[in-house]
Amino acid sequence: MTKVESLFEPLPFPCGAVAPGRVWLAALTNGQSHDDGTLGDDELRWLARRADGGFPVITTCAAYVGADGKGWAGELGVDDDRDLPGLRRLAEALRARGALGLVQLFHGGVRAPRAVTGAQPWSASTWTEDGADFEPPRPATEDDLARVIAQFAAAAARCAAAGLGGVELHGAHGYLPSQFLSRVFNQRDDRWGGALANRARLVRALVTAVRAAVPAGFVVGVRLSPEDFGYARGLDLDETVEVARWLCDDGVDFVHLSLWRVERDTAKRPGEHALPIFRAALPAAVPLVAAGAIWTAADAVATLERGAAAVALGRAAIVNPDWPRAVRAHGLAWEPRRPPLTPAELAALDVSPRFVEYLRRFKNLVA
Repeated sequence: MTKVESLFEPLPFPCGAVAPGRVWLAALTNGQSHDDGTLGDDELRWLARRADGGFPVITTCAAYVGADGKGWAGELGVDDDRDLPGLRRLAEALRARGALGLVQLFHGGVRAPRAVTGAQPWSASTWTEDGADFEPPRPATEDDLARVIAQFAAAAARCAAAGLGGVELHGAHGYLPSQFLSRVFNQRDDRWGGALANRARLVRALVTAVRAAVPAGFVVGVRLSPEDFGYARGLDLDETVEVARWLCDDGVDFVHLSLWRVERDTAKRPGEHALPIFRAALPAAVPLVAAGAIWTAADAVATLERGAAAVALGRAAIVNPDWPRAVRAHGLAWEPRRPPLTPAELAALDVSPRFVEYLRRFKNLVA
């Protein structure tokens, strides 16, 4: 088998499901759904185009599990049975194209602003940040935590009922599970705070509840930030390794590491890359997925060689919807297109005007 062929090998999960390949579409915020959270046609076209392009695993944008966890306008919802018809359309479209469909389950915590939800955000504790739009969260009550655990479980069951293949719990990027894991944001002195086992209690409870709510063969994974970056603060590399170990004990089918730049070594241990550290610590049967500015086939192969079982593409998939097909046809010699692209060029790739406006936040993506 050549190095490039390894990207297209089937990937088995502990639950018994098998992904048809190892190049995934990462979850990407895009605002392409309706205001009530139901699937938008633009969202469906965006995802189906990447499945047409050969991505064997398609992950939706972050999808809110409860109205109080919605992070932005146009976010996909999985919080109500009204979402089921759209989810079924999505599942059918992806299945027809041979792709495994995953929904990323999300609660923003403090990143679910009142302007979107109509209510004060809540989190592990309260704190303040610089920024005109920041609203200090209220500390979670036991009722909040029982409700959100039930919401994640119900959302996963809804995805399974719609015919999707699995879910990825968003435990990274400073959203609600990450806020509880944080030594900075979580200042609680009850069973949800303090020692790592307490700070990890929420994400473990979410995984356990989701696993119990879905049928055998339904994929349940989790995305983690190994260390601090952006909104993710108060995270320690070795603590994240321990959390990942516990989540494997709890029954996750994959651990997805959000590395931001996959070629960089860890901040805590310069000279050591995160992938070998996690791979050595976790059961061999649980695949590691890695994301972080993977552009070329050589980048993807190098990531597998470091210990990942699959790679998740974000920006590269925005501007190269046929990335897997092109790599399969041309191998390491193929050079993917790079941004910036004009709005018209992006429209030709099934990136809607609303998504284009979101992408303008990032330097040099939109011409």
